[in-house]
Amino acid sequence: MRRRIILMAAALISYTGMASAQEADVFVPIGKYIQQGDAEKLSAWFASNLELDILGNVNACSKIQATQIMKDFFVTYPPKTFTIIHKSGKAPMKYAIGSLGAGREKFRVTLFVTTQSSGNLIQQLMIERE
Repeated sequence: MRRRIILMAAALISYTGMASAQEADVFVPIGKYIQQGDAEKLSAWFASNLELDILGNVNACSKIQATQIMKDFFVTYPPKTFTIIHKSGKAPMKYAIGSLGAGREKFRVTLFVTTQSSGNLIQQLMIERE
């Protein structure tokens, strides 16, 4: 009986640890698509309406508009590297700050992601020069 309780407790702790790791992983695919400069795949993470702040140009836009704005940004500044340097928050609102090397410039990227019934969605994306 005691052994069964210990095994159940260990399984619960292991499951809780995996769930926490999976929650933090939302920024892994998002970061990969930013580094690749793939606006189409990145847009799969966009909310239907979101706020983009690209180099001081703030837009409340649809997912389609945001995709085009990001395509234009990636054409002008082809990404070379992207690294998440800070993550925080918990569902329903998480955020991450990353460093983007594109062309000969460096940018700070801030992402705000909400957890909804449909999954994790980017509500706000901000890119500013470092």
